[in-house]
Formats: sequence, structure tokens, C-alpha cells
Amino acid sequence: MNQDEEHLRLLSIFHYVAGGITGFFACFPFIHLIIGIAMLAGAFGGDGPPAFMGLLFVMMALIFITGGWTLAICMIVSGRRLGQRRSYKFCFVIACISCAFMPFGTVLGVFTIIVLVRPTVKELFGISPQVK
Repeated sequence: MNQDEEHLRLLSIFHYVAGGITGFFACFPFIHLIIGIAMLAGAFGGDGPPAFMGLLFVMMALIFITGGWTLAICMIVSGRRLGQRRSYKFCFVIACISCAFMPFGTVLGVFTIIVLVRPTVKELFGISPQVK
């Protein structure tokens, strides 16, 4: 096994781990979802927050949960595709997106980009390197 294959294997494993961690942290907004539902149901009494605050809590929580789970699934799929040496552009885009999520996503994204731009890795994906 050469160095490029080993790097892709490790990146594949790290994508699985980062995807799992991302999915776990995407569950934290469930607290806001529950609070928002309680606000809408009037659980805080007559002089509680207005209903639009409850709706705001619910909508923002759903947006963050859905976005986090989507990113987690994409990272896991990217890890799978890195292991299979398929979907070069998808893996590259997910690496770029994960750079926005510090600190682990940034490290994983940067290392993935560094490995994916190598001409020898492009050949493993079946992409002919461009001649300058």
C-alpha cells in the first residue's frame, strides 16, 4: 500500500468520526425546540414570552438540526467515497465546506484538500491530471 492509499484510508476513517461528532452536536438544538414548543403551548403562564418567540425558537432549532444532520450525512458519505476512490468533486466540496467548522472540521478539510490535489491521488480517482 503506497502513501496516497494510506492517506485516503485514514481520511476516510476521520470523515466517519467527524460525521458522527457533527451529527451528535447537531442534536443540541433539540433543547431550543422543546423550549419553543413549550412557549407555543403556553407552559410559561399568562405573562410568558409572546408566541412569535416560541415560533422563532422552533424554526431556528429545526434549521440547525436539519443543517447539522445533512452535513453529518454528507461527511459520512464523503468518507465512504474516499475509501472507494469515487466522486472526487463531491469529496472536494465536502472538504471545503467542513473547513468552516472549527477546529476539527478545519483540520480535516485542509488535510483532505491537500491530499486530493495531488496528481497521484487524482489518478487513483480515475482523473487524468491536467498538464500545464
